[in-house]
Amino acid sequence: ELRHRASPCQRNLGYPLAMLGLLALTGISVLIVCVHVLELLLDDAAMPRGIQQDTSLGQVSFSIFGSFGAALQVVLILYLMVSSVVGFYSSPLFTHLLPERQGTPLTKIIGNCVSLLVLSSALPVFSRTLGITRFDLLGDFGRFNWLGNFYIVFLYNMGFAGLTTLCLVKRVSWAVQAELLRAFGEDG
Repeated sequence: ELRHRASPCQRNLGYPLAMLGLLALTGISVLIVCVHVLELLLDDAAMPRGIQQDTSLGQVSFSIFGSFGAALQVVLILYLMVSSVVGFYSSPLFTHLLPERQGTPLTKIIGNCVSLLVLSSALPVFSRTLGITRFDLLGDFGRFNWLGNFYIVFLYNMGFAGLTTLCLVKRVSWAVQAELLRAFGEDG
């Protein structure tokens, strides 16, 4: 219903640009994770442990691309945060937690608060394990013992890259198939 009420400019320009942006962010995050996997295989320093040296904030860049890389890291972390929340509420186990307008019981509100707290607490460890950022934030999340285990970190990165690529290919190929069927179905 919202698509039909959208203006032609929004339908023909806004939605395709949003889809291209989402595809680009997903592709960039998979590319960064693949590079991190290669770094893991070649260098032990790529493990997501805590920062050993005492560096002051702002004196050392945490990105090899400087300010542009830092801005890209922020955008990717925000994208991962939003996509994890959307994915969480889209999963069949948690669709019943979605708030209802002016009809959400207190237990559901508490469940939503707990869920969002767990997701936001896991985000720094998630982005650090994937190699998207090396920044420790304020909690020194690099001190977890399992972050020093090569096999766990390697399999976590490979799982993210593989499943994200599979989901991306599946979504894009299904959309292309549907459009081809619609185009050839109307002509034939």
